[in-house]
Amino acid sequence: MNASRPRSRGATAGTPPSTALAGLLRPLRDVVARALAGVGRALAPLEPVTSAVSPLGWATVVATVAAWWAGLRYSWLELVVVAILLTVALLAAVVFVLGRFRYAVVLDLAQRRVTVGDRAVGRLDVKNDSSRPLLPSVMELPVGQGMATFPVPRLRPGANHEEIFTVPTHRRSVISVGPVRSVRADPLALLRREVVWTEPEELFVHPRVKNLSGSSTGFLKDLEGRVTTDISNSDVSFHALRDYVPGDDRRHIHWKTTARTGQLMVRQFEETRRSHLAVLLSTRAEDYANDDEFELAVSACGSLGLQAIKEDRGVTVLVNDGNLRGDHRTRLLDDLARVETRSQRASLVDVARVAGLTITDASVVAFIVGSRVTPTELRAASARLPQDVRVMAIQCVPGASLSRHAIAELVVLTIGELGELPLALRRLND
Repeated sequence: MNASRPRSRGATAGTPPSTALAGLLRPLRDVVARALAGVGRALAPLEPVTSAVSPLGWATVVATVAAWWAGLRYSWLELVVVAILLTVALLAAVVFVLGRFRYAVVLDLAQRRVTVGDRAVGRLDVKNDSSRPLLPSVMELPVGQGMATFPVPRLRPGANHEEIFTVPTHRRSVISVGPVRSVRADPLALLRREVVWTEPEELFVHPRVKNLSGSSTGFLKDLEGRVTTDISNSDVSFHALRDYVPGDDRRHIHWKTTARTGQLMVRQFEETRRSHLAVLLSTRAEDYANDDEFELAVSACGSLGLQAIKEDRGVTVLVNDGNLRGDHRTRLLDDLARVETRSQRASLVDVARVAGLTITDASVVAFIVGSRVTPTELRAASARLPQDVRVMAIQCVPGASLSRHAIAELVVLTIGELGELPLALRRLND
C-alpha cells in the first residue's frame, strides 16, 4: 500500500515551493515597480529642486515632518521645539542657495601636452555677467581622481575673479580637467546647488623619451632600402641581364650588351624594402615586476618610435590589445600616455603572431618587455616572425646594468635606465 505524501499548501504537484512563491510575488513586484515609476514621473518636474537636497537634507525633512506630526498629535512640547528648530534650519538653507547664477567661466590650460615631471599650469577666470552683485560661491574643479575647490568672493557687476592652479604630473597619464561647476550650499550641508559651466578638457602627460639621433645602428639606417631576394623589373639594385620579353619597359634595355650580342637584353633588379620598424610593447601585467619597469618600457618604446618618425621611416607600434598611431609624433605620444598594463590572456607570442601576419613590410622588429618575460617566451615570439626580419628585444629592469646577450638569432638588450638606450643600440652590432 502506497502512502501519499502531503502536498505543500499553495504549490501544485511537481512544483517546488520556491517556484510557487516566486509566482505569487511576481504580480506584487510588478505593481510596486509601476507605482515607483509613477512616482518618478510625478516628481520629474521637481527634479531641479529635489536634486539640490543632500542625503542629510532628506533626513532632516523626514525628521521635521515626523517631529511636527508627533508633537502636535501628542501635545509633546519638546518635539514641537525640535520641529521649529529643524524648520528654521531648512528655511535658512533655502536662503543660502537662492539666487540665479550669471557667471562667465573660462577654463584655460597653458599647455594641453606636457612631459612627466613638467609643470602644468591652468587658469580659472570667473566673471559676473549680470547687472547685479552676486553672492559668494565656491567653484569645484575635478582634476583626475581629485577635486580642487576655489572660493569665489562677492562679485560686483562686470567684476571677475582669477585663480591660477597647477596640475601634478608625477606620472604618465591622461588627466581629465573639469568640468567647472559652481556650488552654493548652506553651512549644515542640507542643500547643495550646482551649475556646470565648462566642458572637461584632457591633459596629456607624455612619457619621457630619449633623443636617439646619431645612435641609430646600421639596421635602422638604410638610405636605399634593404635588398631582398625577390626579383623585380624595376628597382635600384641591379642584379643581372635577361632576354627582352614583349611588354618590358624599353628604358631598361642594356644597349651595349644588345649591340654586342645582337639580341635585345634588359636589366633585372633585386627588390629593395624600405626600412620599416615594428615595435611590440607588452602591456601584460604579468610581464612586469612593478610599475617602474613598465614606465621604462613605455619610454623606450616612445624613443624608438619618435626616432623612426623623425627619420621618415615607417613605424608600427603594437600592444597586446591593438595598435597605436605611429604616423605622427604627437599622436604616438598621446596614445602612449593612455597605455596601461592589465591582466590578459594575450601574451607576447600572440602579439608577435599578429605582427607576423599583418606587418608584412617590417624590416626590423623590436620587443620591449619587462623582467618577467623568460628567454623561452622571447625565442617563441621571435619564431613567429618571418625569417628575413631582424629581431631584437629590449628588457627593461630599473637598476640593472646595461648588458647584451643572444638567444639564437635574437639579440636581447637589458637596460636599467632610459639614458642607457642609445649606448645599448650602438652595441647591437658588436
